[in-house]
Amino acid sequence: MPIAASPSPRRPIAPRALALLLLTTSVGAQETWTPNVPKTWDPTALEDFELPLARPEFSPRHIDPDHYAALPLRTVWRSYPVYHPDHEPEGYRDELRSKDPEPAFEPSDLHDQQDWIAAGRLVFHAPIDFDGPIFGPEQVLDPAWYEQFEVPTTTEGILPFARWVIREKGRLELGNLSCAMCHTRVLDDGTPVEGAQGNLPFEQLFAADIRRAAAPEPILRRVLGTLADVPWNDVQPSAKAPMTDLARQLEAIPPGVQLRQGTTLQAPARTPDLIGIADRRYLDATGFVRHRGIADLMRYAATNQGVDLLARYGDHVPATGTDQPPPPGEGWFTGTRDRYSDDQLYALALYIYSLTPPPNPHSLDDLARRGEQVFERESCTDCHPAPLYTSNQLVRAPGFRPPAEHFERYDVSRRRVDTDPELAMSTRRGTGYYKVPSLRGLWYRSPLGHSGSVKTLEEWFDPRRTDDDYVPSGFVPADPARRPVRGHRFGLDLSSDDKRALIAFLRTL
Repeated sequence: MPIAASPSPRRPIAPRALALLLLTTSVGAQETWTPNVPKTWDPTALEDFELPLARPEFSPRHIDPDHYAALPLRTVWRSYPVYHPDHEPEGYRDELRSKDPEPAFEPSDLHDQQDWIAAGRLVFHAPIDFDGPIFGPEQVLDPAWYEQFEVPTTTEGILPFARWVIREKGRLELGNLSCAMCHTRVLDDGTPVEGAQGNLPFEQLFAADIRRAAAPEPILRRVLGTLADVPWNDVQPSAKAPMTDLARQLEAIPPGVQLRQGTTLQAPARTPDLIGIADRRYLDATGFVRHRGIADLMRYAATNQGVDLLARYGDHVPATGTDQPPPPGEGWFTGTRDRYSDDQLYALALYIYSLTPPPNPHSLDDLARRGEQVFERESCTDCHPAPLYTSNQLVRAPGFRPPAEHFERYDVSRRRVDTDPELAMSTRRGTGYYKVPSLRGLWYRSPLGHSGSVKTLEEWFDPRRTDDDYVPSGFVPADPARRPVRGHRFGLDLSSDDKRALIAFLRTL
């Protein structure tokens, strides 16, 4: 049986993204395309790449260009699918072990725009660690693991969140922490959607590591601290809370929501959907990153794959817990020891811009058309205008008073929606704002809300979610188990018929 390896079949390209970001010139009746690779770690661009935090004195100060340039470059290796043990072809892994290591990214081999996009998919699937830390070969080769943690696989029995990699002939390693690990979703019918809000149960796997003491307690606490410690807090849960409590809090975070670096156990973040990102002016639920073009997306990828952990937040560097980053190449935490090249980041960004949503099974029938009328009648278009179904603005969180210059510098709405302020006010990603999300792709995204508190649109429009004794279906801190999902009261008072119609319309977007 042939072994499917990267690169993938070519994909359609998002027209708005290309209109904004690709350099195309006409030559007679033909067009030629020339890559225009910007500098990722440009010190001038970095100065206003991110919004200041709600506590501006703790806004990150990133490593200088010399430190960044001194980080070793990552090699993108040819990688191969991981099969559920019940679906793996006979002799598959033995055949892989017979292969030579093969670097798979070489800019001189990229001759046109489609080549660069295909190479970007290689980067999207390229791991930055091996045989852990999320899971290793012993897990993916155990059928019980998939059942215990409800790990989804595709209709072909492929685990799309990780790949086998050969860096040394005869040795098979399981790649971890690629972009694809967080940003791949397996739909209910087994279809994988690259770039979507992922549904790998990250935190359940982490909690299981804590409960079985997969690593010494100080190491597990250090991992939690690197991800979630907040420099302005005197007492950090990662240092003081009992390990069983930490495991219980992690278990409360459902697939599609993550304790990504810079969030906390009380305020994790919904995993972003990257499809359509070319049209977003701000990235992250809190609008932490400005998106002015492809170079900003390149910086976003670099920081979110570990470079942000080398920044100073006040006098706190997450990668070390001190006021100094480790020397280049010597970081202990995944992603802090090396970096992508500018060419790799450029190809990755082009690939992300090219992503398209899966075919929508929901049609604009009579019920949905009536829902569109409800959408317009209720002035939902004020914040979610077509065709993007977002105003691309920032909305102030309760308790945040922006400086006057923010209204000139950023796209700040005068509206307030009274959303729970925890993520926006109390984390290393907390700007004091939430961005107005796009409603496109709601039919395949879940959980919803900036911390994934609800799983369905029906629940989102249920007024009971604002009650003090409400138990959300999605994320809710383990203590207390009951918590209202406040804010965004729009649509809660509609009739049941209008809600049904509105939901039908939203699922067509």
